[in-house]
Amino acid sequence: MLTVLGPASRSLCDGITRRGFIRLGALGSAISLADVLRAQEAKPTAKKDTAVILWWMGGGPSHIDTYDPKPNAPDVVRGPYKSIPTAAPGLRFSELLPLQACVANKVAILRSMNHYDYNHPDAAHLVQTGYHEKGVQFRGQFYPAQGSVVAKVRGANAPGIPPYVCIPDAYFARQGFYQLATYLGNEFDPVNSGSEPTFRFTGPGPSFTLPPDITVRRAEDRKELLRRLDSATKRAEPVVGGLDASHQKAFDLVTSRAAKEAFDLSREPQKTREKYGTNPWGRSALLARRLVEASVTFVTVNHYEADVDWWDDHYTIEKNLKNRLPPFDRALAALIEDVHTRGLAERVLIVAMGEFGRGTKIDSLAGRGHWAKAMSVLLSGGGVKGGHVVGATTADGGEPATHRYGPGDMLATIYNHLGIDHTDSLPDKQGRPVRLVDVGDPIRELF
Repeated sequence: MLTVLGPASRSLCDGITRRGFIRLGALGSAISLADVLRAQEAKPTAKKDTAVILWWMGGGPSHIDTYDPKPNAPDVVRGPYKSIPTAAPGLRFSELLPLQACVANKVAILRSMNHYDYNHPDAAHLVQTGYHEKGVQFRGQFYPAQGSVVAKVRGANAPGIPPYVCIPDAYFARQGFYQLATYLGNEFDPVNSGSEPTFRFTGPGPSFTLPPDITVRRAEDRKELLRRLDSATKRAEPVVGGLDASHQKAFDLVTSRAAKEAFDLSREPQKTREKYGTNPWGRSALLARRLVEASVTFVTVNHYEADVDWWDDHYTIEKNLKNRLPPFDRALAALIEDVHTRGLAERVLIVAMGEFGRGTKIDSLAGRGHWAKAMSVLLSGGGVKGGHVVGATTADGGEPATHRYGPGDMLATIYNHLGIDHTDSLPDKQGRPVRLVDVGDPIRELF
């Protein structure tokens, strides 16, 4: 990735540190007119102002201990916490999610998501790219992440705004597991929002301040010099084409007042910041809302924190959930409420999920193991039917008891909301067409 250096600064009054750089990153004649019209109707229409917030619950959240409780199951299955009713009749959540329970009439829960990758990197790669690729922790990410696909196909909803942002940074980007653009080119990698000291694997975020000895005029001169140098060396070094686009992204961000304001949480009233929570998760959720309002098309919130060991609850799940769920509950509930009360519900789709669910029983280590046969997904906005449940799992939460939906179906749903045809293809490094979604279709039952 390209890094554009600048001075360190601490510009946000709630303590977010911003270091000075941007990390860039032939039909037969038998077809009738009716057939053509049906095909046109099946393709999503262009929606140039729509956006997605993906709340990525890395590590694999327990579906039984969040959105698919089993109150009548034995204790070893049910887990340490009770379930509570929600604002949606018949829908129950964990007792540690009372604020999300209050906005449950604005969400849909998909309970019959299912796949067969039990390894964290491989499963995360599958869920965020739509492609199974074995051993990505050793081989690196191969297929482009959904955010990068959106950046390539749709771009941002306004000039001077990045199309794809990760908060606080691209998850496991150093290891190359997923959330990057791969063969699409590094100009479609995400812009990282900035470091949170307690978050795992984080790095610095963008600075919107030029070095003190560089004026906008001098920056323009340097931009032109870079353009000429890149142009002169393109034949000798093809990668310069990608660097050229990255330079453009960096320059656009540094000189964009709209982008600078979107990333500045100090512009939010203190009361609003307290509603989300004055902690990394609350700040991340509030920033996500600001970014989609400012015309970012795809925002990924990477939800993990060092002192609670992300969502990989092999051990002491009772303690882990007690620490993790309350700030998560507050932050996501505030985001859902804001998206609906601020007139964003039709154009912004919120998706909260991880790479898989967790085991059906509390084991000898007082935790739950990896479980890909069943997982839950929360969705809100984007035309999703509120207070709605799609699918069900067996009595022990072990596998879908109804129609099974795969990662490709969720990706197709996200693309459809953004007006992207999930059956389209993009060329890989060899110029071969690769479908955006290997297998899957939009989940119509959610709407």
